[in-house]
Amino acid sequence: MTPDRTPRHPQVAGLLLAAGGGRRLGGRPKALLRHDGALLVERAARALRDAGCTPVHVVLGAGIEEVYEHAKLSGFVLVDNPGWAEGMGSSLRAGLQSLSGTDARGALVSLVDQPGIGPEAHARVLAAYTDETSLVSAAYDGRRGHPVLLGAAHWPGVAASARGDRGARDYLRRHSAQIRLVECGDVAEPYDIDTGADLGRLREGPCTGGAH
Repeated sequence: MTPDRTPRHPQVAGLLLAAGGGRRLGGRPKALLRHDGALLVERAARALRDAGCTPVHVVLGAGIEEVYEHAKLSGFVLVDNPGWAEGMGSSLRAGLQSLSGTDARGALVSLVDQPGIGPEAHARVLAAYTDETSLVSAAYDGRRGHPVLLGAAHWPGVAASARGDRGARDYLRRHSAQIRLVECGDVAEPYDIDTGADLGRLREGPCTGGAH
């Protein structure tokens, strides 16, 4: 499915959390890691766009000047999170705040360090949106994972509980009965790039853009 043939979903924005500093990777910002010839931030932002999200907001923090210099992110809304070192919670709050002044009634939240999750999984979760009370999560063999779709009615509660590296985890646990799970294990792999050992999952591939 090519981007120009993908149905747009104007009520749901994409929200990519890409501000992490890669502490367990020796301080290498995850957004700037390369996989199959593109930076992770480029791949993840395109996955949201190609799934049908519009607009797509990308929260940046660590290495932001390098991201601006090297990443090809034309057409995406870039959000600066100066408090990125506080953890994922601060990036989620910054992202939801950036969406609060838009027409979006939902946010499909994705993480930059999960290159095994592409447009197919995002599109499945996006298709489960009904209205601003929607609460949807991808599932892998029945276990909740990313991406997660947060209807706008949930944004204040999510922002209030997003602290440290927990993101929306606490809010989702308290509202687990409301979450619709969408199985994506047949189209995606939910591994994270967190440590040096995980770098073996990345493939350099041909250089198609971004930093060289």
